[in-house]
Amino acid sequence: MRVTKRRAETRSRLLDAAFRVFAAKGFGPARIDDVCAEAGYTRGAFYSNFESLDELFYALYDERAAIIADQVADALTAEDTTAPIAPSIRAVIERTAATLLLDREWLLVKTDFLLYAARHPEVASRLADHRSELRAAIEARLGAIEDRFLLPPGIADIPAAARAVVAAYDGVTVQLLLDGDLPAARAW
Repeated sequence: MRVTKRRAETRSRLLDAAFRVFAAKGFGPARIDDVCAEAGYTRGAFYSNFESLDELFYALYDERAAIIADQVADALTAEDTTAPIAPSIRAVIERTAATLLLDREWLLVKTDFLLYAARHPEVASRLADHRSELRAAIEARLGAIEDRFLLPPGIADIPAAARAVVAAYDGVTVQLLLDGDLPAARAW
C-alpha cells in the first residue's frame, strides 16, 4: 500500500511539473530532464512512471478530458428548479459554457502538442483516439438526457451533437488564446 501511495504521489508530481514545464517552454522544447528538475525527481523516477514525454502528455490530456467530460455532464444534467418545464437547449448550452474549463495555460500546452502531433503521424493517430474517447464520453452524457431537450436544427443525432460540442470548444479555445478575453470566450 505504501509503495502504491508513494508511486501515485510521484506520478502526480511529475504530471504537475510537466504541466508547468510545457506551459512555460512548450511541448517541443521541453525535455525529460526539465520535468524531473521541476518535480524534484531523477530520470529513474520519470521512467518508472512514463515511457516518454508523449505518454506523459497523454496522461495530462486524459486528466483534462475527464474534467471537461465531467463538467459537460454536470451542466447537462443539472436541474433548474426555477424553470417550470424541462430546460431548453439554450439553457443547457449557457450552463455548459459557464462551467467549461478554459485555462489559458492548458490551451497553450494542448495547442502546442496538437502541432507536434500534426507533424508526427503516429502521435496524431493516438491523439485522434483520445479525442474520440472525449467525444464518446460527451455522446454518452448527451444520450443519457436526450429525452429532455430537442437538438438544434442542423444537428441530426447525438454523435453529431457531440462533434459540435467539441468543435465549438476548439473554436472558443483558439479565440481565447488569440484575444485573452475569458468573458468573451464564454459568451461566444
